Amino acid sequence: MSTTTIRLPDELKARVAKAAERAGTSPHSFILDAIAEKTEQAERRADFYAEADQRWAEFLETGESIPWEEARRYFKARVAGEEVERPLPRKLED
Repeated sequence: MSTTTIRLPDELKARVAKAAERAGTSPHSFILDAIAEKTEQAERRADFYAEADQRWAEFLETGESIPWEEARRYFKARVAGEEVERPLPRKLED
């Protein structure tokens, strides 16, 4: 494991110490958890954008989509625990 030094303003260091105490952990562990959480969030956001870009490119290539009302009905049925067929994408009319 490598060592990294960070400089914290006194006010932030005090806030971290209080938050760590409330969480029942050390300031070091609290900071590590915060860095891990922020890193995971950034990775998920990057994955989300990559998938959105891939889906947009697919839409531009095929011109196929699912109308919102069909998608909405599908989602509502799924949330209600119903087994429903997934709507199929198709070229939409202008």
